[in-house]
Amino acid sequence: MLLLKFSDFILECGTDEAGRGCLAGPVTAAAVILPDDFTSELLNDSKQLSEKIREELKPLIESKAICFSVTHLDSGVIDKINILNASIKAMHHCIEKLNPIPNYIIVDGNRFKPINNIPYSTIIKGDSKYMSIAAASVIAKTYRDDYMNRIHEEFPMYNWKKNKGYPTLEHREAIRKYGATKYHRMSFRLLPEQLKLGF
Repeated sequence: MLLLKFSDFILECGTDEAGRGCLAGPVTAAAVILPDDFTSELLNDSKQLSEKIREELKPLIESKAICFSVTHLDSGVIDKINILNASIKAMHHCIEKLNPIPNYIIVDGNRFKPINNIPYSTIIKGDSKYMSIAAASVIAKTYRDDYMNRIHEEFPMYNWKKNKGYPTLEHREAIRKYGATKYHRMSFRLLPEQLKLGF
């Protein structure tokens, strides 16, 4: 069972991102403040949930949350400032959009940068420990999946509807065949280097 809160602050926000390891598409962050009476038997780290359950949880979180926000940062930003900085920047954008402003922030992972003098804690595997981080992971994942489904229509040969931009064999074969698109992260290794065997 996930814990509701980490701190004693009234307005504690959880934040997480989706799409960090992808070759194409945005990194998407979400931030969520849940009320003290929030409960859900289904809620967990989004990676542990089926798409069906994530889609069930999304409207529940959105309707019950005190507030939530989502931010997509595209491949151009990722290529410019790197994926770690882009992930943190996306989380910062989300936190700045929250109303009311949180008193405390809990972040999935071990890297973050201060924002607006709000105290925070980074929590490794926080999305499998705290409800607000798990909720943020579900919101980030579902909104990013929707984004990838939309751009799939523009470039169906990469099958982003299925692989969501992750480095599957099928995705890499499509890059090899068709080249990169405006949605691909040019700072990432899109194709593995050929193995050279010396005899």
